Amino acid sequence: MTAAHKPLSELQLDGVEIVKREELFLGYFRIDRYHLRHRLFAGGMSGEFMREIFERGHAAAVLPYDPARDEVVLIEQFRPGALAAGFHPWLIEPVAGIIEAGESVEDVARREAVEESGCAISDLVPMHHYLTSPGGTSESCALFCGRVDASNAGGLHGLDGEDEDIRVMAVPFAEARAWLDQGKLNNALTIIAVQWLALNREKLWAQWGVPA
Repeated sequence: MTAAHKPLSELQLDGVEIVKREELFLGYFRIDRYHLRHRLFAGGMSGEFMREIFERGHAAAVLPYDPARDEVVLIEQFRPGALAAGFHPWLIEPVAGIIEAGESVEDVARREAVEESGCAISDLVPMHHYLTSPGGTSESCALFCGRVDASNAGGLHGLDGEDEDIRVMAVPFAEARAWLDQGKLNNALTIIAVQWLALNREKLWAQWGVPA
């Protein structure tokens, strides 16, 4: 666990008072209710207010990239949250998974790349570590770019025990970049990953010794 997401008990909460925390629901995910007060920009403290927080753990994600072929490996899978929001529920994404106790973010990125895409990662480069939706969930995501050989990427993957049904595709980067402009990539994780690669491709080629 990094300093970016320490347990509340270890944080120095200057200007924040957690009056009470209640567990409202515990199932596949957890929902807590916080009773809070915080410092105001104009001075003084706010009144006490309540917020429900969705606790789903922290995630690691990786965009597999083959610099020799200039291809990214993307996955497509069913997402119930997209369905509930009125979007097409099959989303195109990088590889991602929840960080379990005792795992590093790098371990998760490498494990999920094999489980979800069948690709083994040789080099990992950090992209960003960001909060997914801080108004309502504690979740953060550590995002990487991973060097892979995409020559055999494809097919169906995922773990039956986790009800995963994942289609894998190797996509020329120019096509993935066009999908971004067309709105075909419509979730934050994928948008951040493809935009980052658009800005850093040539730097990666130099770092990995790939001719431009």
